[in-house]
Amino acid sequence: MKDKDLLKLLMQNGWEIERIHGSHHILKKDGLTEVVPIHGKDVPTGLLNKILKRTGLK
Repeated sequence: MKDKDLLKLLMQNGWEIERIHGSHHILKKDGLTEVVPIHGKDVPTGLLNKILKRTGLK
C-alpha cells in the first residue's frame, strides 16, 4: 500500500493530522497518537500491519 493511500484511509476513519515533522505525519484520534512515515513509496508490510492493528483497522 502506498503511504499516501494509508494516510487517506486513516483520515477517512476519523484520524486527524496533528502536525508534520519532516516526512512523518503525526495523527491523533481519541487521545491515541500514530506516526505515519510519508516517503513517497510503499509502506513495508510489517509496518503497515502494525499501524493498521494499532489504529483498529485490522
